[in-house]
Amino acid sequence: MSDQQRLDLLLARVIAQAAALDIPISRRISPSVAINRRAKTRFGCCRSTPAGHTIELSAALCRAEDQAVCQVLAHEVLHTCPGCANHGPRWKAWAQKMNLAWGYQIRRSDRPQDLGLTDQRPVRYWVVCTRCGRRIPRMKRSPLVAHPERYRCRCGGLLRVELPHQR
Repeated sequence: MSDQQRLDLLLARVIAQAAALDIPISRRISPSVAINRRAKTRFGCCRSTPAGHTIELSAALCRAEDQAVCQVLAHEVLHTCPGCANHGPRWKAWAQKMNLAWGYQIRRSDRPQDLGLTDQRPVRYWVVCTRCGRRIPRMKRSPLVAHPERYRCRCGGLLRVELPHQR
């Protein structure tokens, strides 16, 4: 079975699960999942057009277990509900209903390890705690990387920035 066929079958399963819970998802969801081969930082996206909705998944997600793929598909399918274009209270209520019924852990965003994947993004900076030695990877020059003196580690220690080649 191809990745495309597998994703389309899993989408049909998630749509049926939402329907079984009387969640008001759109009836105009494309039955074919779009695969995004360029996505690096997100696993899914719900694209809305006047013709309906298209669910798009990252190609990296094809390596995940069915349950993880269904969790991301469910997240995106819930965005087709009226008033659920964002992650507001209505979307959260439907996500909780899906979580309880089907064992998902739908939330605003997932990390690769939440889905059983390894993070493939290149680490450009390491933020290191001077007290406990905790190493926090960062891919971009964020406020934490630019001004580590403004932040503290969970243990209360001071933070410093290392470039990967300084290790």
